[in-house]
Amino acid sequence: MDAAWSSAAVRRAEAELMPKLPPGTLMQRAAAGLASAAARILKQDPGNVYGSTVTVLAGPGDNGGDALFAAARLAERGARVFAVPVMGTRVHPFAAAALNRAGGRLTEDPPEDCDLLLDGILGIGGRPGLPDRAADLLGRISAGTVIAVDVPSGVEVDTGAVPAGAVTADVTVTFGARKPCHVLGEAALRTGRLEFVDIGLTPYLDPHPVVTVAAETDIRSWWHTPGPEDDKYTRGVVGVAAGSDRYPGAAVLAASGALAGPAGYVRYAGAAADHVRRRYAEVVSTETVEEAGRVEAWLVGPGIGTDERALAELRAVLACSVPAVMDADALTLIGEHPSVLSGREAPVVLTPHDREFERLYGSPPGDDRAAAAAALAKRLNCTVLLKGHHTVIAGPDGAVWANPSGRPALATAGSGDVLGGFLTSLLASGMDAVSAAVAAAFLHGRAAGIASRGRRTVTASDVAAALPQAVGAVLSATSPRRRA
Repeated sequence: MDAAWSSAAVRRAEAELMPKLPPGTLMQRAAAGLASAAARILKQDPGNVYGSTVTVLAGPGDNGGDALFAAARLAERGARVFAVPVMGTRVHPFAAAALNRAGGRLTEDPPEDCDLLLDGILGIGGRPGLPDRAADLLGRISAGTVIAVDVPSGVEVDTGAVPAGAVTADVTVTFGARKPCHVLGEAALRTGRLEFVDIGLTPYLDPHPVVTVAAETDIRSWWHTPGPEDDKYTRGVVGVAAGSDRYPGAAVLAASGALAGPAGYVRYAGAAADHVRRRYAEVVSTETVEEAGRVEAWLVGPGIGTDERALAELRAVLACSVPAVMDADALTLIGEHPSVLSGREAPVVLTPHDREFERLYGSPPGDDRAAAAAALAKRLNCTVLLKGHHTVIAGPDGAVWANPSGRPALATAGSGDVLGGFLTSLLASGMDAVSAAVAAAFLHGRAAGIASRGRRTVTASDVAAALPQAVGAVLSATSPRRRA
């Protein structure tokens, strides 16, 4: 597991560590790591550090100092370095002097083309948006690679919002800890590949990060692999209440997701039973939730409609004392009849996209998606999986996770139905609600990546077909683990 800390938490950690070190040590550690990352990139393309052209956009603060000290190290290795003060003539004086000694130079007129551009404009203390001078230069300079120093300048560090102009980096080299902007909102899309430089902050960071980031090791530790004494019932039974005469495909896709998970038995309840039987002989089908029999976790909502019959099926699911996933039409019904969740004790996972979130909460999630998901989870005492290019999962206790595996390929009809079925299978196997939501989003994204290889378009059925491979790839390093 990884995590992201607020700018204030990072500042506190720095303030605690700095008095224990010689002056300037933290900046030199950051600059050394940044220079090393830049050198690796330059060695790959165009071929070497020596003779490469490096442009630095330097702000007046420590972020600009990190960039200038790193550029000095590159100049010492033979790079041609041009540094532009983007806020008048103000730059970090000691870093600028080091650059001059190394053979680089400050200039107001950098070359229009460079092999590498270092974004040292704004750090974690900067406000969203770019200075006019910086925006103009970014529009005119053609760079082979753009490296953001710690964070892409212009983003809102603690929320990931990008309310004004901001740098779009190919690589972001961050120091000491991830920041929320690396994993949340539009800023995560502008971060590019994230590289981490350890400057010694870890022991001083708050033990409660703003956001936790899923990793393969988390999935492996949570997964319930069947043992030799397990059978189809002990592995978990999934219930799927989805689809209708109008939308039978939703039922089929939800079932496909459920079958890709660790549970041993899938039951379907709904009007699309014939379609599910024709596609999946192993799924036991009935017409109603009441007729389904034993189930360890329910999915309800995809394609069921919003009429009285659909509401009755939703109520029937909620009357069961097992975990339940609410998706699609179920979210609309909850928005119209919020009292259906009253008194519910078994875990509930809601999986809204932005418009469904608004129906549930009364307003859109806005720029601070982590806070929005956490607020809805607290209000409804449930787990919320807020879908998006960087999906956010929030538990009723306030814990927030960010999913790092999202892909544009998932923006296709039926993808959420597959996710809902797969998530429900994880719940039925014994995972807790937050872990199941985190693992489902992570593996769903990995499956989309597998399905996308060598293809220009991907369907929800493709993603479902790739889920077993995604699961296998993530679990391949683990040994069998029995259900508790």
